[in-house]
Amino acid sequence: MVQTVAWIVSLIFMLLITAVFGFVAFKSKEKRDYEPIKKKWYKARTFYGATLAVVMLVLTIYTLRELPYNQPVYSAGNDPTIVDVEAIQFGWKMSETEFKVGEPIEFHVTSTDVTHGFGIYDSELNLIAQTQAMPDYTNKVYITFDKPGTYEVLCLEYCGLAHHLMIGKIEVTE
Repeated sequence: MVQTVAWIVSLIFMLLITAVFGFVAFKSKEKRDYEPIKKKWYKARTFYGATLAVVMLVLTIYTLRELPYNQPVYSAGNDPTIVDVEAIQFGWKMSETEFKVGEPIEFHVTSTDVTHGFGIYDSELNLIAQTQAMPDYTNKVYITFDKPGTYEVLCLEYCGLAHHLMIGKIEVTE
């Protein structure tokens, strides 16, 4: 149903754009004095350009004002568990790998050698959190596991011949 509606709406817009192009092509054959048209549309272009710039600036400020997006706000007494993660060719050093469901966790991810990708996957191999592990820099990932099980940590950035062996395990219990 949704696909049909999207297809019809797309088709209508494509036909509308085709009609506009056809109209412009048809009208372009008429010979008219260009100076009044140029004067009128230079004013319009200035107005529309300035309006567009102001709208884009407002939207940019509005959407970027609360960076970082994934940084949660914890309630008093519910501080996150800090887990230091160090990526090394070809493995993970994690200060903790066992957690409880509902426990807020803050992973501090870095690397000692090359750039790695830190990706946490559920049991069905769906990516649920990720960041880059870079030398001399620490990225943070915030997560609260809502299901018990074994989660895998895989490298998302090709880091060498044994990249495919770079697998870590996280156990989450109730």
